[in-house]
Parts: sequence; C-alpha cells; structure tokens
Amino acid sequence: MAKILVLDGDADFCRSLAHIVGQAGHHVVAIHGLREGQAIAAAGRFDVIFLAEELPDGGGLERTAELHNGPGHPEVIITTRIKDEAKMEAAMREGAWDYLEKPLSAQSLLLPLTRALQYREAHSSVDSRGGAERAGILGSSPAIMAALKAMAQAAASESSVLITGETGTGKELFARAIHQNSRRSGGRLVVVDCAALPENLVGSVLFGHQRGAFTGADRSTTGMIREAHGGTLFLDEVGELPLELQKAFLRVLQERRFRPLGGSHEVTSDFRLVAATNRDLSQMARQGLFRPELLYRLRSFTIDLPPLRQRQGDVIGLALFRLTQLTSGGGPHTKGLSPEFIAALNAYHWPGNVRELFNALERAVVAAGDSPVLYPTHLPIEMRVNLARSSLQSAGSPPPRPGREPGGDFSGPAGAAEPGWGEILRSDQPLPNWREFRGRALAAAGRAYLDRVMAACQGDMARAQEITGLSRARLYALFKELDMPRRRWRRRDPGYPDAGR
Repeated sequence: MAKILVLDGDADFCRSLAHIVGQAGHHVVAIHGLREGQAIAAAGRFDVIFLAEELPDGGGLERTAELHNGPGHPEVIITTRIKDEAKMEAAMREGAWDYLEKPLSAQSLLLPLTRALQYREAHSSVDSRGGAERAGILGSSPAIMAALKAMAQAAASESSVLITGETGTGKELFARAIHQNSRRSGGRLVVVDCAALPENLVGSVLFGHQRGAFTGADRSTTGMIREAHGGTLFLDEVGELPLELQKAFLRVLQERRFRPLGGSHEVTSDFRLVAATNRDLSQMARQGLFRPELLYRLRSFTIDLPPLRQRQGDVIGLALFRLTQLTSGGGPHTKGLSPEFIAALNAYHWPGNVRELFNALERAVVAAGDSPVLYPTHLPIEMRVNLARSSLQSAGSPPPRPGREPGGDFSGPAGAAEPGWGEILRSDQPLPNWREFRGRALAAAGRAYLDRVMAACQGDMARAQEITGLSRARLYALFKELDMPRRRWRRRDPGYPDAGR
C-alpha cells in the first residue's frame, strides 16, 4: 500500500481522487491548502503527491522541486484545469512526474500513479542519493540535491551524459563524480577542453596520429579517445567542437572505432562519454552550428546544474569550506565572518557562480591581512559596487501613485494603463460573475507586480528570480499567461524566447 498526498483546493476533486485511489488499495491524505500541505509533506514520507497548479494560498507549480526533494522524495503529479505547454515544461524541469488536465477519469488518474509507483519500486533497492559518493560536491539545497540524484542515476548507467549549466557551476566536478561512482572508476578519466584546443590540432588530439602524418608530426601519438579505453572521456565545452569533426566523432560514438590521422588501420576504444557545455546546443543545432544527430547521442542523459543564486542556503556553507582551505596549511589564520559579510554574500547574485565565490573569498582573505574578521570592505571592489547599485535600484523603485488603493487601477512602468479592480467594477459596465472577476483582478495584479519587478531589476532575469522566488521557466510561463510578450524590459534578457522581435 502506497501513501498518497493530495494538495488541491477543490474539495469535490479531492473526494473523487481519494475514492478512486483508495479503491486501488492506497492510503490517501487530502489537504486543501498549500502551507498546510507543505507541513504534512515535510512531516511524513509519501510515495506520490497530486499537486494542484494553483491552491487558495499559493501556486503549487512553484513548489514542485521542494516537495519532490522532501522526505521520501515523492513523485509529484501536477493537476490543472487548463493545460499549458509552457507550464508543462516548467513542471517537468522542476521534477514533476506528470502534468494532467482536469477533469480526470479513473483511468487517467490511475495510469500515471501506477507507473510512478512501479518506478519507485524498481529503484527502491538502491538509494540513489545515499549510494553515490559526493566526490567533493558540496551543498544541501533542494536544487543541488536534485542534481546529485541525477548524478547517481547517470553513474549507474553506461549512457552518454550531457551536463549543462552556467560557467562556474561545477560541471567538471560532476563529471568526475559520475566517473568515480561508475563501474569504470578503475579506468582513466580523460579530460578534453574543446575550447582550449587549436582548431587545426583538434583531430590529432582526439584521434591521435602517425609519425609523418603532417608537418611537425615527428612521433606517433595515441589520441585522447584511445587513452580513455576502459574509462571515461570528458569533453568539456563540447559546443566548441568544430563542425567537420562532429561527424567523425559521431561515428566513433556509434562504432567505437576510428582511424588515427595518417594511419592505415582502425583502432577501437571502449569508453563512456560525458560532455558539458554552457551553451544552448539545441539553438546551435537550429542555426546549423551543431549537428542534431550528435546532440541526440550526447543527451541520452542530461543533468542541468543550478546556478548558485538558486541554491538557497548553500552560499555560506561553501564559503566556510573555502575559508577552511585558504586558512590551513600554513596560510593566514582562521577568519571569522561578520554578520555584514554574511549578508553581503547572501545578497549578491553570483553571475560567476561557485568559481566567483571562491575567487572572491581568496581576495577577501588577502585584503584582510591580519584582521581576524572579514567585513564587506574586504570583498572585491566590483562586487561591492554591484551590491551598492542593486541596493540603490531597489530603494529607487517608483513608489505607488498617491491615492492608489487596492481597489484602484494598476499601471505598469511602460505607461499603459492596466484594468484594475476599479475598472472591472465600473458602474457603467455589467457586473461579472465571481469567477470572471477573480480571474481578471488576479491577472491585472499579476501584470502590475511583474512590471514593477522587471522595472526594479532593469530586465535582469537573474535578479527577477531572486525577488519573486520563481524559476526562470515559471516567469516565462507567467509572461505568456498574462499576455506580456512585448514589454520593453524583456529585451534586456536575450534568453527570452521572443527577444529581438
């Protein structure tokens, strides 16, 4: 018997689902509020959570990852009244098992539930989080725990792995962890930095060459693909691999055979491939800059590493770890952290991620000299300037217009008036029913809020994520849902799908 948690504000739906699932022999707990549901989920170990996209006291979609990474790591099935492609993608990226549209028949409820429970049973013999060594990966935030789970799953297979993430998020560290936890850990991990290889030598470095194969080839070389025989080949920044070599490398992936430059015979290499990139390979493939067929082979298993700004609670732990490294082994004496220093680390958005954090701490220790405590003044000047600028921007956000009360109209910074509650309830207009009024009022409030947020952070999506507490995918889904595709601030973010129109 499985334990099922239902979080939905619709009492009739909860009763119907509880009856159907209870008839299948499972124990069901139904909760109508998000906050109460979060508390119940944190206190118990559930197998599956049916989570409404919207609840009376908050959005369920934004809590998908949090619930999925809670006790027992339950599978989360999102339920919604209106299916939306952008929201479905956002849900899957947050770790949802499925995304279902109401009303639901007994079969459409039980099928995904059964599949989720079968998956859990098949994987119950191996605790994918506890069974894998971290190999130097630090942090306990839900975002990094999800990445660690994916790492453990990747290590247990022989599939090719593509690790994506911003610069400085630890892609090579995860590649090493995959190798160390795999059955190939006894072999070599061969690292190839595709961005650092001269274009005219990439083929030689990868495939090797025979003596005399080209001018300057005074001796034969094995090539890194052959060196990875029995182990793991890690292609860092694989997006930089020249197009002409991508086709040749694709054949190596398929056949595990290749011919060194100038060679007369093919050689074999039994290796496992892990690749990493900070670029959008799908977009590159659409632009003809990356071979789609190679992309399909690379992303047999994909791990998306979270940026540091999304790893709530990990910054100080990482900082303390790095400070311990810096102040041991004959280095400067141990440093304490002032409350202001801690606040500055937590407030900064870390565009360079963990790498930038470690570099900033190293510079702070040097700047502090003999001082036993680190203060914000010891941080790099460019970081202090960015923090001050962000503080000024937040303090300088335009205040509400005089006389604008919760019943008045909303107006965004673009200058176009939004119909607010007052406009919806004008005396010369017919009164809407409650559902229509609630939907229009919430949409107007949402547009006003997002306009204010994006104006305050000047279109910086990373800062917008910090302010709202929402993921980038969820913000984009809200822009689409609220019909906000052409606001002036979104052009500041080149990652937005409509940017440049």
